[in-house]
Amino acid sequence: MRRWTTALTGACAAALFAVMTVILGTPAAAAALVEVSSFGNNPGNMRMYVYVPDSHPASPAIVVAMHGCGGSGPGFYQGSEFASLADRYGFIVIYPTATQSAGFGNCFDTWSDAAKQRGGGSDPVSIISMIDYVERTYQGDPNRVYATGSSSGGMMTQHMLAVYPDVFKAGASFMGVPFNCFAGAADYPPGSSRCTGGSMDRTPQQWGDAVRQAYAGFSGPRPRVQLWHGTSDTLVPYSLLRESIEQWTNVFGLSQSPTGTDTPQAGWTRSRYADPSGRVQVEAYSIQGAGHVLPQSGMARYAVEFFGLTTSQTDTTPPTTPAGLAASGTTATGTSLTWTASTDDTGVTGYDVLRAPGATGGTFTQAGTSATTSFTDTGLSASTTYRYQVRARDAAGNVSPVSNTVQITTQAGTGGACSATPTVQSQWGNGYVIQPLTITNTSTSTITGWAVTFTLPAGHTLTGSWNATVTTSGQTVTVRSVGHNGTLAPGASTTSFGFQASRPNGNTALPSGYTCA
Repeated sequence: MRRWTTALTGACAAALFAVMTVILGTPAAAAALVEVSSFGNNPGNMRMYVYVPDSHPASPAIVVAMHGCGGSGPGFYQGSEFASLADRYGFIVIYPTATQSAGFGNCFDTWSDAAKQRGGGSDPVSIISMIDYVERTYQGDPNRVYATGSSSGGMMTQHMLAVYPDVFKAGASFMGVPFNCFAGAADYPPGSSRCTGGSMDRTPQQWGDAVRQAYAGFSGPRPRVQLWHGTSDTLVPYSLLRESIEQWTNVFGLSQSPTGTDTPQAGWTRSRYADPSGRVQVEAYSIQGAGHVLPQSGMARYAVEFFGLTTSQTDTTPPTTPAGLAASGTTATGTSLTWTASTDDTGVTGYDVLRAPGATGGTFTQAGTSATTSFTDTGLSASTTYRYQVRARDAAGNVSPVSNTVQITTQAGTGGACSATPTVQSQWGNGYVIQPLTITNTSTSTITGWAVTFTLPAGHTLTGSWNATVTTSGQTVTVRSVGHNGTLAPGASTTSFGFQASRPNGNTALPSGYTCA
């Protein structure tokens, strides 16, 4: 087993990463932790343990609680407070045991290509099988499923929220990393990783795009996210809390500045990021002076409260579907949308405006929100087709079905020729990153939009991109500018776009045939 000499060594590293929490003692509970030997499809070769409190409602909520590297489901059951909280509030806890080694032992797989694809295999599919088992066996509520975990389990928490956003209502990640932080098996374990090496820095758009591309076509509400990190954590650096905040606020279309901060307990700083209706979608805790030892006493209670499991259930009736969505006043860079108001028994608090690229395919993602029945979308690319939908939200957090779809094509832009020059930032056995793909205006007049086309070698697959609208057809990739990088003066360049791709092991080919118009 490789030693993490750059962070912690010997027995100290093994002890901290095996427990991933302060040992709080066996939960005071009448029920017992039970291992389930056969729970369904299990490509991750995981072990499942479940804690069902003696007293629970007919359709209980489900919490998946995941240990750190070197740990186990029973160990996290013993060393955290989730089981005692389950006794108090009547939810079921699943404690998976990971068996992936990645050079360290019992780590959740957040690095492989299979794990990063919905239904691709490995640990995520095994965890979904465990949830399905609890829903079948104990009538668990499929609308109240939550994820939490420490270190490797915290990483897997953010991972599951990205790959299976339709399964989870919310998640609480202790000492985790953003989704797609690990580029592959060669980038693991954390002690020797580029992800946790202390210099990871991507833009919010890059992080957000990684999540949006994890489940192409998903247009439903995203699970809310709670993040925890100690300021003195050097094993999984504290700086990664900022990267996680950037990822999830971008996914929700929120500002990078919190809408509120407070101090729930001495040494805890909580930052909250709410949408225009006031609903907190992202919540981050900085624990002053804490190392790699979370969750500490009392923190699980805050996570369960964030999930909404400490209060009685609110009304679950969604608003009616917005009707009559229409577009008007379309220009080269924007369009105006209107629709008919929804109705709701607790009151409509706002609308989510969803946008997808192209006439077909593409993923609907949130373009913005509106408190009224109109919205103006700006920063679009010239000569580009987009589709829009709208959904309503109410005061209880319920979301309506999406409206009808309206399609627009922006007007032609102005300007002349351009060029595209790729730069290989990094390569590894089965993948590479092109950053930047430099776009230069080679004409004598300003251009207000550009499109680059290139060809991926056979067997190569685009796994991530940022700062552009990307569509693929076979091995042909088309990249179109977005609002902030489409306008270029004569001779000016933009270096904001880049992408990541996977390829067969041993294949050294790179994309070719770059053209810009």
